[in-house]
Amino acid sequence: MDKFIGSRLDGRYEITELIGEGGMAEVYKAHDVLDNKEVAVKILRKQFASNEEFQRRFRNESKAIAVLSHPNIVKVYDMCFSEKMQYIVMEYIDGITLKDYIDSERVLNWKDAVHFIIQILRALQTAHNRGIVHRDIKPQNIMLLTDGTIKVMDFGIAKFAREESMTATDQAIGTVHYISPEQARGDVTDEKSDIYSVGVMFYEMLTGQKPFDADTPVSIAVMHMQNVAQRPRDINPNIPSGLEEIIMHAMEKDAEVRYQTATDMIHDIEAFKNNNQIVFGYYRVPAQQQRQYTVAPKRETATPVPRGQQQESSETYDEDYDEYDDYDDYEDEQPRQKSMLVPILTSVTIVVVVICAVIVVAIIAGAWRPGSEKMTTIPDLVGMQYEDAVEIYEDSLVLNVEKESYSEEYAAGVIYDQSLAAGQEIEQDADGKVRVAIAVSLGTQKYTVPDVANMDESAAKAALEELGFTVRKVSEESTMEAGFEKGKAMRTEPEAGTEVEAGKTIVLYVSAGIAVDEVKVPELVGKTMEEVEIDVAHLNLVLVPEEVESEEPEGTIVEQSIEPGEIVISGTEITVKVSSGVAPEGEVAFGLYLPSFATGRYTIDFSVGNEIVESQSFVAENTSGMLVSYIPGRGTERVVVTITGSTGLTATMGTYSFNFTSGTFTAISESIDPAFQAVTVSPTTEPPTPATTIVTVTTIVDQVETPES
Repeated sequence: MDKFIGSRLDGRYEITELIGEGGMAEVYKAHDVLDNKEVAVKILRKQFASNEEFQRRFRNESKAIAVLSHPNIVKVYDMCFSEKMQYIVMEYIDGITLKDYIDSERVLNWKDAVHFIIQILRALQTAHNRGIVHRDIKPQNIMLLTDGTIKVMDFGIAKFAREESMTATDQAIGTVHYISPEQARGDVTDEKSDIYSVGVMFYEMLTGQKPFDADTPVSIAVMHMQNVAQRPRDINPNIPSGLEEIIMHAMEKDAEVRYQTATDMIHDIEAFKNNNQIVFGYYRVPAQQQRQYTVAPKRETATPVPRGQQQESSETYDEDYDEYDDYDDYEDEQPRQKSMLVPILTSVTIVVVVICAVIVVAIIAGAWRPGSEKMTTIPDLVGMQYEDAVEIYEDSLVLNVEKESYSEEYAAGVIYDQSLAAGQEIEQDADGKVRVAIAVSLGTQKYTVPDVANMDESAAKAALEELGFTVRKVSEESTMEAGFEKGKAMRTEPEAGTEVEAGKTIVLYVSAGIAVDEVKVPELVGKTMEEVEIDVAHLNLVLVPEEVESEEPEGTIVEQSIEPGEIVISGTEITVKVSSGVAPEGEVAFGLYLPSFATGRYTIDFSVGNEIVESQSFVAENTSGMLVSYIPGRGTERVVVTITGSTGLTATMGTYSFNFTSGTFTAISESIDPAFQAVTVSPTTEPPTPATTIVTVTTIVDQVETPES
């Protein structure tokens, strides 16, 4: 069974099932117990966790999508990068991939295809505006919801355009069926590479087949670099000419010739939606194919063509329709009727009616009117760069910048409003021009990213949001050296001090705790510091020695602050008590019960060797039947205890081992009652028969042990 299913990540994301597997990671469905919602968790595969290149790509994906916020891009909620696990938490999409949908439908009607492609382009438009190139656009990486909404996902090989561009050593990673020619060659890739891939998908949707296919990936890649795709209308004649032009223009081999931005392609598609008979004039037909691909006369241009390109565009069409003149010859050869008057009058009447109808329609539609040569149709300027608009329309418009302001939607220098609506026909002035007031964007206002290191997560987030930034949190373990406590902000991306546009996403790295390893404490007691030095260093434990008096040999560890077998984190300090080789001073409490026949004064002597170290005199009648003596000493000694009575006689009561460190003693040999008897008994006195016992007193109030006599 999958080890992750049933587990809970970071105490929050409860893994329920595996829903996808990719080259680098596995995707799981999970329940966010904090926000009570379903999420998708992408976990980097274990075999790649130690691979720097895979980690870099996984972090790139997280970094790329973390800064993107768009309804057609999968949202990112949380991220975690630690030594043990790396994962990102994303929006859970309840739908199917676009590939599954294309496979089931085989050929899509053009309205559905346009609906999907525009959403994909809008997602890429947002990414490209933030310097992010997807580089792996394909139906497998696009989710389709039940309501028709598109979600672009898996920026797994996305790359920031401002970073070093892709080279041959970082070979084309995208799927070869949708790969751009420059990506196949290992050349520099930018947003135009994504546009090529979109063109390939558009082609597949409307024709039911991919533009290039072969037995091997290498062959397909070569075809993308060298071959010209079969025209979509040759495969599916129902495809409108305008859409065919858009597809082929997006799939130009030369990246500088195809659409330069997703915005450009969107403009053409919108123009087609407004007039599905539109012709753009993006390509010319090779001479050998002219009869096969006869292009209709150009009725309308979706976007103005710069003067430098107008001549080439006009050469695109071969308006030679002689092949249709054969029809007139055929009519002339028909047998003449007896009278030609009726047909001639009928034909003239029809022609007159048609001409009148055309004039009426033209007047109503505004396509023709008296003095129309002095009228100018106002173009759609919104979304164009101001400099481009001035250059393109210098012969017909005078653009007056009436307003400049910051805008989150439009980049700096882009026109975002115009005084005259697009499509209006306005009479020219004496100079043959029309004056239009426009508003131009200053771009998004920029703010300096503050330094939030060591601030609490909530405070750091508030400081960033106060400047208008969107904040994405990434949990990451702190190094021991940095020492960021759990819940503390560590850094931001972009870093503190960087000027960033308001509204942009700032990635806030929050400590998930200090990265530690757990180790088991070894047995240290009884070993010397030299003996345990290597083992302790290997476990990354720190010993703090403390010298103590002990009977053990000098340098021997006699005590450790953490018991053997306990689990601690790497780097933990353990205090160890090391013997100085000098036994500590102590005291032994020696206690005994007096025999009932004891009477008069006695003296007890405690001797070590031949030296008396302690003496105690007492009167038997004053002791209440019990005597306790406290004998000081150091280490363990052999002590002889003797008693002297009032008669002047002395007898040995016993020989003992006194442990002054522990305060205890044990009998080696003893004879209590006979000793008292020897120094007390008179000729007329009968000694009592009951045996007298000796007591070992460890502490005066603690306990009294009564050994057998």
